[in-house]
Amino acid sequence: MVPFVDLKAQYKSIEGEVKEAINEVLETMKFVQGDYEKKFSQEFSEVHGSKFAVGCSNGTSAITVALRSLGVGPGYEVITVANSFFATAEAIVEVGATPVFVDCVDETYSIDVEQLESKVGDKTKAIIPVHLYGNPSDMILIKKIADKYDLKIIEDCAQAHLASIDGKAVGTFGEFGTFSFYPGKNLGAYGDAGSVITQDAELLKIATMHINHGRTKKYEHDFCAGNFRMDGIQAAILSVKAKYISKWTDGRRAAAAKYDKVIGEAGFKVIKPREGSKCVYHLYPVEVENRDEVMEHLKSVQIGCGIHYPIPLHMQPALKYLGYKAGDFPISERSASKMVSLPIFPEITDEQIDEVCREFLKVARA
Repeated sequence: MVPFVDLKAQYKSIEGEVKEAINEVLETMKFVQGDYEKKFSQEFSEVHGSKFAVGCSNGTSAITVALRSLGVGPGYEVITVANSFFATAEAIVEVGATPVFVDCVDETYSIDVEQLESKVGDKTKAIIPVHLYGNPSDMILIKKIADKYDLKIIEDCAQAHLASIDGKAVGTFGEFGTFSFYPGKNLGAYGDAGSVITQDAELLKIATMHINHGRTKKYEHDFCAGNFRMDGIQAAILSVKAKYISKWTDGRRAAAAKYDKVIGEAGFKVIKPREGSKCVYHLYPVEVENRDEVMEHLKSVQIGCGIHYPIPLHMQPALKYLGYKAGDFPISERSASKMVSLPIFPEITDEQIDEVCREFLKVARA
């Protein structure tokens, strides 16, 4: 038996510390934001490689807060990639702007920078590159395009904690980076939580206000915003886990290298990070010609697997009004129809990886 992700194994390794942290919050009664959020945000900034961070309620609200903080709203367009979780586009719609989609690159599954520039228009306000699966997008070229057209950058880093390009952390190339700490993420809470990072102190202040009703004083509100605050218990748990994220990331990379050696060398299409990029492998997707058969077989031998994400954003029913159709973004559509995600987590053993590879290769067709 190999689970898709083993959250219990990770919890057992830090159980005492987690319970102590939760009890401390219960004793101090600091349940929302406050000292625990500030402590974790400082710790996450340091371990990830950012100047500033502020905690929020989840990864979706992090994107919403970043967009609002940059003045993105009705009448504006935001360019993003077609292969991502729905929240990336959802946040753009939430603030009243219009998503403009671009296909992904065949090898890396990140936004196609050449196509991106062709989509820039008079209404374009921002770009949201997505570091999908923990694999960094080409931020060097994206930053050049953003500077050329005076566009803002919000990096969707929901799956990319500690990922980097030439030693520089993702989320630090533009105005904002946004993170999710959903339980299954590389750094996961025990509920919903998220973070917004920035290198600009003034933007940090604005984002913090957007998270907390547009205020800096208890009953004085400078503008209408929202309530996207981080819970104290989640912040305290994340502080415990932040100490181990570097070690856990090494475990993910080691597991991916083992998979690459067997599955990649067998001719299957797997993630190919760009030179200089450090992928953190939130997921390990593989393209196969017979996905249903592969998944049925893996499940029959008690090996966890999944699909991420079977419907590209431009084909989502909720976004039908944008006017896109099947065939508009062929690489995103192809990968969505062929990808199966194999088990990957820091605690996965060599024996478990061997078992997954052996059973996968029995039925999978490249």
